[in-house]
Amino acid sequence: MEEYNYLEHTFNPVWNENSKVLVLGTFPSIKSREYGFYYGHPQNRFWKVAAAITGQNLPVTIKDKKELLLGSGIAVWDVIAKCSIKGSSDSSIKDVTVNNIKSLLSGSNIHRIYANGAKAYELYMKYSYKETGKEIMRLPSTSPANAVYTLEKLIKAWSVLI
Repeated sequence: MEEYNYLEHTFNPVWNENSKVLVLGTFPSIKSREYGFYYGHPQNRFWKVAAAITGQNLPVTIKDKKELLLGSGIAVWDVIAKCSIKGSSDSSIKDVTVNNIKSLLSGSNIHRIYANGAKAYELYMKYSYKETGKEIMRLPSTSPANAVYTLEKLIKAWSVLI
């Protein structure tokens, strides 16, 4: 049986003065934590979707990924700063400490927030909405666990970012 681990988020939000939208995930998966950057699981479709909606080539390196986001006005972060979690299971998340999303929003030109999946939406509404006062739109998760959505359906849904 998998044990809970109390973990801290180890990478910074990706944003700059040109960021217009913020995509929030929950907490980095094991693969993302190993990789050291957002959506590091090879089966996660986030980078394929981001490339498609921005008309860019699929980014390979972390540098390429940051350039795609920043050049397209997209900021990325996660709702959770620290939590107890079993492996990569969002449904197991407890003992939550949230990131200071209000601070990021007040220091930026971000005008829309999007949740990468239902759990990110739920966590934002539970822990961050009161603080920020900003609405969030739930998008279908790019996780490989969301097999209901084909890549084409994800691209269509996520095109609202651009």
